[in-house]
Amino acid sequence: MYKSLSVKLISALFISSILAGCGFHFRGDYFVPENIGTLSVTSFDQYSPLVRRINSELRMNGIEVVTPAANTPNLHLASESVSERTLSLYQNSRAAEKELTYVANYRVTIPNEGATSFSAKVTRSFLDNPLTVLAKSVERDQIEDEMRGQAAQQIIRQLARLKESEEFTSPYKEVEVDFDDDDSEPSLATP
Repeated sequence: MYKSLSVKLISALFISSILAGCGFHFRGDYFVPENIGTLSVTSFDQYSPLVRRINSELRMNGIEVVTPAANTPNLHLASESVSERTLSLYQNSRAAEKELTYVANYRVTIPNEGATSFSAKVTRSFLDNPLTVLAKSVERDQIEDEMRGQAAQQIIRQLARLKESEEFTSPYKEVEVDFDDDDSEPSLATP
């Protein structure tokens, strides 16, 4: 009995150390750089559902949301929009299926390093049955709310990918390409 328990314990420790060693972490567990430990969130509409979603995602990831200040990193939500596109039609030329696209544009500013702009885009399909108009409007509102939540998660993932200062330089880095006569592949040299 003790032998099987110790074998299970050793195997569980071994598997967890393998998973931790390869960089595996659970979904939603992001490591935001230390210079973004506190963050202020500004927006075109401070009380929008997107701002509330982002604030809750930031708190869940251990980032303290503070009031804007000159020495505090800032996440500014510039705009959000929902557009639709018809994917298929009924025989009477009414839209049967639509594609909803939610786009949130935002800018991350880190003091003494600069600012850079990003966008989060979420696309979903939506069946539009003209016989159930009321139910479809409620369903569309729910889909838009889910898309808003997915966009907030994308924004947090982008914050987690930010490097200390690499993202805040010019978006176009100067790269020199040297073609050697005896090599078939070019070599890159950055200034």
